Amino acid sequence: MHDVAILLDDVPGALAKMGAAVADAGLSIEGGGAWVVEGRGVAHFLFVDGHAARTALENRGLNVARVSEVVMLRLHQSRPGQLGLLTQRMADAGVNIEVLYSDHDHNLVLVTSDPARAGEVADTWMRETW
Repeated sequence: MHDVAILLDDVPGALAKMGAAVADAGLSIEGGGAWVVEGRGVAHFLFVDGHAARTALENRGLNVARVSEVVMLRLHQSRPGQLGLLTQRMADAGVNIEVLYSDHDHNLVLVTSDPARAGEVADTWMRETW
């Protein structure tokens, strides 16, 4: 899976244009979200093939900031404090979390400064908590 970061204009229809671009390419969005930050649309969406998504979006004139590997894992939603514990483990390992969201299957999706190290932390987390 890949996170695709897209810079959008803060105007009606910007997300519709993005959605049409990936739909026309036969690509499914697996998770993500979009926000307006300081007058600029910023979207992060999860794709099985991030490079195909980049091509489809750029072919429609959309600005893809980057395509990133992601780390995915599960939290026990019924246990308070899970997010704090996990993010502290990432911090203790020297991993900065740049983007965090959920996919359609309730997996936590992380874009980090060090995907390999984050993956190690996530693997340990999953073994210990599940």
